[in-house]
Amino acid sequence: MKLYIAEKPSLGRAIAAALPKPQKNHQGYIELANGDVVSWCIGHILEQANPENYDPAYKKWQMQHLPIVPEQWQLQPKAQTRSQLTVLRKLVKQADSIVHAGDPDREGQLLVDEVIDYFKVSAKKRQNIQRLLISDLNLPAVKRSLANLQSNQLFMPLSISALARSRADWLYGINLTRAYTLQGQKAGFNSVLSVGRVQTPILGLVVRRQQEIENFIAKDFYDVHAHLKTDKNEQFIAKWQPSEACQPHMDTEGRVLNRSLAENVVRRISNQNAEITTVDEQQKKQAAPLPYSLSVLQIDAAKLYSLNAKLVLDVCQSLYEKHKLITYPRSDCRYLPLEHYTQAPAIIAMLARSDESYGAFAKGANSSLKSKAWSNAKVTAHHAIIPTEKSAQKISLNPFEKKIYFLIVRQYLAQFYPAFQYNQSRIEVLIAGGNFVANAKTPTAQGWKVLFNRAKKPADNAEPVNDIAEQQLTKQHLPKLKVGEKVLSEQGELISRITQPPKHFTDASLLSAMTGIARFVSDPEIKKLLRENDGLGTEATRAGIIDLLFKREYLQRQGKSIHATVIGTSLVNALPIAATLPDMTAHWEATLTNISEKKSRYEDLINPLTSTLSEMIKQSEQQSFDQLPKVAFKRKSKGKKQYSRKKQS
Repeated sequence: MKLYIAEKPSLGRAIAAALPKPQKNHQGYIELANGDVVSWCIGHILEQANPENYDPAYKKWQMQHLPIVPEQWQLQPKAQTRSQLTVLRKLVKQADSIVHAGDPDREGQLLVDEVIDYFKVSAKKRQNIQRLLISDLNLPAVKRSLANLQSNQLFMPLSISALARSRADWLYGINLTRAYTLQGQKAGFNSVLSVGRVQTPILGLVVRRQQEIENFIAKDFYDVHAHLKTDKNEQFIAKWQPSEACQPHMDTEGRVLNRSLAENVVRRISNQNAEITTVDEQQKKQAAPLPYSLSVLQIDAAKLYSLNAKLVLDVCQSLYEKHKLITYPRSDCRYLPLEHYTQAPAIIAMLARSDESYGAFAKGANSSLKSKAWSNAKVTAHHAIIPTEKSAQKISLNPFEKKIYFLIVRQYLAQFYPAFQYNQSRIEVLIAGGNFVANAKTPTAQGWKVLFNRAKKPADNAEPVNDIAEQQLTKQHLPKLKVGEKVLSEQGELISRITQPPKHFTDASLLSAMTGIARFVSDPEIKKLLRENDGLGTEATRAGIIDLLFKREYLQRQGKSIHATVIGTSLVNALPIAATLPDMTAHWEATLTNISEKKSRYEDLINPLTSTLSEMIKQSEQQSFDQLPKVAFKRKSKGKKQYSRKKQS
């Protein structure tokens, strides 16, 4: 008997639908006509054991027990899914062969592998386990996947990476949460101070941004614009480029802070002859943006529709599992396998029959075009999120589902439109010994941008034009000029500005920070190790981590802005700086990726972590927790604890 183990019931049913009939439904599995069986997990049905399972003494939180580092790691069944584990135990024992059908990511790989390990499957049977990768739950796609089974051994590095992540999170969270909760209790904060490998650096990002804003001191700075005219009465504007001699009057960002200096430049360049010193014109092309990964989709949905990351993930799961309109959504990849290109004409034709706005986009798509999105070399265990061949015409989608589906479809169709083409011009002008520059970007062919120009953004998403001078500078068209040509500088214009504080994080900008964490890492050595797309957490976990910080009342919303609460701020201030910076955990995420790609080993993550934990636990005893609000336990009815805050004296 062949046993298929899916990640969840919906995937199990999709697999069974593509296998021999008639079938019998049983409790927890489906029996096929040929005697094979399809069963499933319900997400992770095993979890890391609690500290007290290793030693009953650990039930009481005490500093002398820390760090707790298991010698032999243990898993325990989740109470709510224990019955399904019992079903799987019986089926695994009966099976002659097993097909692993977890989701195509590292967590999907681990959650089936750990069940197989838990049941102590023989080495011979384990060696022959096959891997079924499904990213589209529609029948034709499932059949294609069933015809392309691979050896599960090929995916062991992915499983080891997920196992290392699971154990690292346990070690970090259990030990530091206990250490800092105990120190907080000494200061009168008698509640849990939750510390996490990913959640705490994210909280640190928000707190530090908030402190930057609160401590920000605005400064005036000045630009000078030259209004120029050619012999043909063509007008354009060039911006002053201060020389090295002006450095003493500038800040580190290159902004002129001395008003008198800027005013002097204005006087010197008014009604003066000027000479064109450089003319650079280039015809450029811009390819369509790649199809979506989950994080990029969440960022766009936050910008366009103000949808939070957790909602977008939930909507994607519905579009994938319930409606079968999109491929696997928890993807960190923006590329597509070459075999998918052959399906493009059918998908485009299906979309073109829609009455929705994307129907017109599909009618204008050219399926013979092939963007750089198709690349087998850049596809990992999963590929970008794209629409399936199933039509949405007769499916009733809620407003959120319609918006997310539209974004996914539009991004996919953009792959079949020509490049956006434009003329990039740069002119340098010498006026009274000073250098001025004018830049212009003139579109020559809209290409894929027609899809995005037509899309209407919400009215409240529009930003008012407050800076007319800057708009004139950036939106202008430059005349055709030659080096050495003379023009007239009619007048200089002083542009007075004021430095702006950084903006509070929003859902979009916080997700962007998490996915491109290198720009927030301070350690130059760690920064070198990180790739552009290395981030905090994974596509599947980021939304949940942000949501958890809100539930724990460490973060709160004020309109679209995300702010740290008093507890969140106090916690970050109480923790050692290493626990609140993304440096360490960003390095770990890069190591996890390397483990999955066989460039690093499990020990490369766990061994340094255990050493770091000992140091951070010692540091906890030297930190001040006085800023934390005083919290005392108050008993609820039925013996449940409730917290009340006392005013600090």
